[in-house]
Amino acid sequence: MQENPQNMAATEAEVQAVMEKYDRESVTRHHKKWAKWLVFAVCIIFCLVQLYSAFTGRVAATQLRPLHLGFVMSLVYLIYPVTKKSPRDKLPIYDLILAALAMGVCLYIALQHVELAKRINRNTDLDIYVGALLIILLFECCRRVVGLPIMVVAVVFMLYAYFGQYMPGDLMHRGFSVRRIITQLVYTTEGIMGTPLGASSTFIFLFVLFGAFLERTEVGNFFIDFANAIAGHKRGGPAKVAVLASALEGTVSGSSVANTVGSGSFTIPMMKRLGYRKEFAAAVEATASTGGQIMPPVMGAAAFLMAESVGVPYMEVVKAALIPAALYFVGIYIIIELEARKYGLVGMDKATLPKFLPLVKKKGYLILPLIVIIVFLSIGYTPIFSALVGIASCVLCDIIRHVIIGVVGAMEARKERKEKISAARIAGDVAVHTAEDVIFSMDKGARNVLGVAVACGMAGIIVGMITLTGIGLTLGNSLTALAGGNQYLTLLFTMLASIILGMGVPTTANYLITSTIMAGTVMKVVGCDMLAAHMFVFYFGIIADITPPVALAAMAGAAIAKSDPFRTGLNAVKLAIAAFIVPYIFVFNNKMLFIGAQWYDILQIGVTSIIGMIGVAAALEGYMTRHAHLLQRILFLAGGLLLIEPGLMTDIVGIVIIAVAFLWQALENKRLGGKMVPSVGYYKDMSAGKRIGFVLAESFVMLGRLVKGKEKKA
Repeated sequence: MQENPQNMAATEAEVQAVMEKYDRESVTRHHKKWAKWLVFAVCIIFCLVQLYSAFTGRVAATQLRPLHLGFVMSLVYLIYPVTKKSPRDKLPIYDLILAALAMGVCLYIALQHVELAKRINRNTDLDIYVGALLIILLFECCRRVVGLPIMVVAVVFMLYAYFGQYMPGDLMHRGFSVRRIITQLVYTTEGIMGTPLGASSTFIFLFVLFGAFLERTEVGNFFIDFANAIAGHKRGGPAKVAVLASALEGTVSGSSVANTVGSGSFTIPMMKRLGYRKEFAAAVEATASTGGQIMPPVMGAAAFLMAESVGVPYMEVVKAALIPAALYFVGIYIIIELEARKYGLVGMDKATLPKFLPLVKKKGYLILPLIVIIVFLSIGYTPIFSALVGIASCVLCDIIRHVIIGVVGAMEARKERKEKISAARIAGDVAVHTAEDVIFSMDKGARNVLGVAVACGMAGIIVGMITLTGIGLTLGNSLTALAGGNQYLTLLFTMLASIILGMGVPTTANYLITSTIMAGTVMKVVGCDMLAAHMFVFYFGIIADITPPVALAAMAGAAIAKSDPFRTGLNAVKLAIAAFIVPYIFVFNNKMLFIGAQWYDILQIGVTSIIGMIGVAAALEGYMTRHAHLLQRILFLAGGLLLIEPGLMTDIVGIVIIAVAFLWQALENKRLGGKMVPSVGYYKDMSAGKRIGFVLAESFVMLGRLVKGKEKKA
C-alpha cells in the first residue's frame, strides 16, 4: 500500500486494544523464555499430528478426535490467562498442571478407544471419573476462550437432562443419571466427540491452517492493495475498498471481529477523512467483514458442519451460498454508492494508489492458492485433499515470493555496490525464509483453531443432550404450535432465535443448536429443501454479529471509528438488508441456491435480484438520482422486494414499479432542477408521528410542484 493510505491507519496499539475488548481469542499471554518455546513446540507437534492424519488416513476418528481435543485444551491453558486482569507475562504452575491433565484424560480415551467402545454403557468408575474431569476442563477452556453464554446454555441442557422428571407438560421426561449423562457426552459419537469435533479435527483444522499459510504470504496486504487499485479512486472509494477487501479477506479468516479490526484499521480512518459519517464508516466495515463468513469458496467453520449435517459435498454448500453472498455484498456496495452520491463524496487521489496492472503482474501469483482450492473442490475432490493441495500451493507461492525478493535484492546490490550475489546464496536465503514461514504458519494455524474447536466441543455437549432427551422435537413442535402453523411466523421465530442465540454464542455452535432444533421444523412447515432450511439458520446466526444490542463486529468497528456503537449497529443492519430479506426468499424458492435450477433461471434470478437490491437500497438510503420522498421510497421498496422474489410475474411488476419511481425522479430533475436537499435534518426534534406527517406532506407537495411546473410550461 502507498504511503498516504497507510498514514491514515489506526495504530497497532489501538487495533490490539479493540481486539482484546471484543474478541476473547485475542486475550493471550505474552510468553518468554522456556514458556514461549514450550507453547511453540506443542503447536508444531499438534500440526504435525493433524497433517500426518490427513496425509495417511491411518488415525481412526475415535483416536483423532480426543487427540485433537487434548492438544486444543492443553494450548488453551498454556496460552489464555484465567481472567483478562491476570498477568500476561507468566505461565502459572496451575495452568501447566491443567494442561497436563487435559492431555492426560484425552490420551486415556484415545489409547483405549477400542476397549471403551466394547464396554459402552458398562463403563468403569475410572471411565466416569475421567469423563467428568474432561467435561469440567472443557467448561473452563470455554470460559477462557469463547465466553460464558454458551456455557450457560450447555449447563441448562445438562440440568434439563438430569431433572427431566420434574419438568412441566411436554418438557417432562424420565430423567437421566449423572453416569448416563457423562457416558453420552464423552464415550459416544453423539456428544463431545461427535460430528462437530470430528469436523474440527479434519477439514476445519486444515482450512484454518490454509488461512494461516495464506496470511503468511502477505495476501491480506495484496487484497487491500487490489481493492484500492480497483475502487479506491471511485466515488466513495474507501468504503468500496472496505467491501472488496473484506469479501476477499473472508476467504482467509472466519472471524467477523478479526476481519473488522484487520482491514478496518485502514479503511475506517480513510472513510472518515473523505467525508463519511463515523457510524456509517464503521458499519460498512463491520457489515462487509461479517459477510466474509458467507463468502465462497472458503466460508466459516459452520459451512463445513452444514455439509456434514445435510449430507452433501462441501461444494454444494459453496454453490448454494453463491447468489445470496453476491446479493449481500452487492447490496452494501449499492448503498455506499448512493450515500456517496447523496453527500457528494469523492474517492482518493489516484496518484497515491497502487496501479492495477503492475500490482497484478507483481503480486498476482498470491491468489494461486485460492484458485487451486476452487478448482479442486469444483472437480470433486474432498475438502481435506483440496485443503492439503491449497497449503502446498501456499508454500509454492511463498517460495516464488522469496525468490523474487532475492533476485531483486541481488540486482539492486549489484547496481549500487557492484556486489555480485551468487545463485547459491539466493537459494539458501529462500530455503531459510520459506522454512521460517512454514513453521510460523503452523504455529499460527494451531493457535487460530482453538476457539473454533472449543466451541465445537461445547456444541457437542448441547447436541448430545438434545439427542438424549429428545427435546429438539419438543421445541420444534412448540415453535410450530406458537406460530399456529403459519409459514412466515415460523420463519420469523426461527430468525429471532438464531439472532438472539448468536449474540452470545459463536456462529459454529449457534448453527449446530438452531439447526438441530429448528431446521427440521422449517422444512416441515415451509416444505423447502433441507439445505435451504440449514442455510436459513446459518445466515441469521452470522448476522447476529451486526445486530444490536450486542453486535460485536459493529462495536469493534465503532471502537476504531470512535462512533456510537448502537447507531453503528443500526447502520450495519441497514447495509446488511439483503441478509435479512434473501433467506426468506430462498426457503420459498430454492432455485436461488442452485437447487433444481437451469442456467436461464440463474441468469434471471441474478439480474433481477441485483436490480431489486438497487430498489431496496434506494428506499433505505432515500436517494436514487435525487433525494427520494416517502411515496418514491415506498415504490422503490415494493419494486425491489418483488424483483428479489424469483418469479416472472413478480419480476415484471417489480421492474414497472421501479421504472415509475425512477422516471418520477427524472421528471423532477428536469422540471425542478438540481439535487433536492436531504430532509433528514428536518426530523431532528420531531416526534415519530410528526415525522410521518411531515414526509407524507412533503411527498404530496412534490407532486403538486410537478403538476404546477407542467402547467406553467404549457
